[in-house]
Amino acid sequence: MTTRRIGLKHVEAFRTVMQAGSMTEAARRLHTSQPQISRLVSQLEAIVRFALFERSGTRLLPTLDGKRFFEDVEKTFVGLAGLDAAAANIRSFGGDRLSVAAMPRLAGGLLTRAVAQFKREHPDTLVTIRSGGAAAVDSWVSSGLCDVGLAVLYGEAPGLRVETLLTMDCVAVLPKGHRLTRLQRVQASDLEGEAFISFPVGSVPRERMDQVLAAAGAKPRTAVESDLGASVCALVAAGLGVSLINPLAALEEHRISDVELRPFTPSVPVSLAFLFPPHASASRLVTAFTDHARRVIAPELAVIASLTAG
Repeated sequence: MTTRRIGLKHVEAFRTVMQAGSMTEAARRLHTSQPQISRLVSQLEAIVRFALFERSGTRLLPTLDGKRFFEDVEKTFVGLAGLDAAAANIRSFGGDRLSVAAMPRLAGGLLTRAVAQFKREHPDTLVTIRSGGAAAVDSWVSSGLCDVGLAVLYGEAPGLRVETLLTMDCVAVLPKGHRLTRLQRVQASDLEGEAFISFPVGSVPRERMDQVLAAAGAKPRTAVESDLGASVCALVAAGLGVSLINPLAALEEHRISDVELRPFTPSVPVSLAFLFPPHASASRLVTAFTDHARRVIAPELAVIASLTAG
């Protein structure tokens, strides 16, 4: 013969009767009938094999054993409340750590804004932002040191999982008052003989831009090389030359630097993308963060489209 075990409904009915002082009120609180409450309490008494209540007419008084049992029931419910709190903490990523990476201009712009919005909803999550060159960001993400990266890609990203958010074209960056600012769109041929702020030889952006300029027969004069978009724009603002740069970096710099931006032909496409470790699936925390980042990025898209449309 199988011994019947205490069920949650038994305990809930007993606890509510103890709190309410009557089975009728307990039934009302639990949205059930008084006979159902009475049946559950009777079953519980049969299972524990001692009386929980003394019944005297319409009065219902807990026995000494019933009072002692109620104390233990309350301890159990306190434990359950602790589980509720633990679940709420896990849901909100309390105590979790998130490490994100990006190149400097993205780290100081889009990524920072995404982290700020994420922290408003998940204040107990510790977020670490790492900023470095493209190779460093790739290495941090591929090794698992960072959970997710935000990058502008001029080509493939071997060894990483890539989620492209936006494909866009590089724009021309010009000093204020430069002759090319009179144009609505800068052509490659317009850069013939111009002082040019370029990326370092051997870098992917430099190779892509050299290919485009060579195909158009344009030969600008390399005046300075820099692998940092902020430096490129600062050098342009100082009047040392013109340049081509991805529109996200250009948009950030245009807000703080004295430069003009123009669409450029032929197209030099780049992609804004999330980078993930190659084999690990995105955790719930990473998914929540990237959802926030998409919402932050969305308003920028219309502005970027206007930069490249001409």
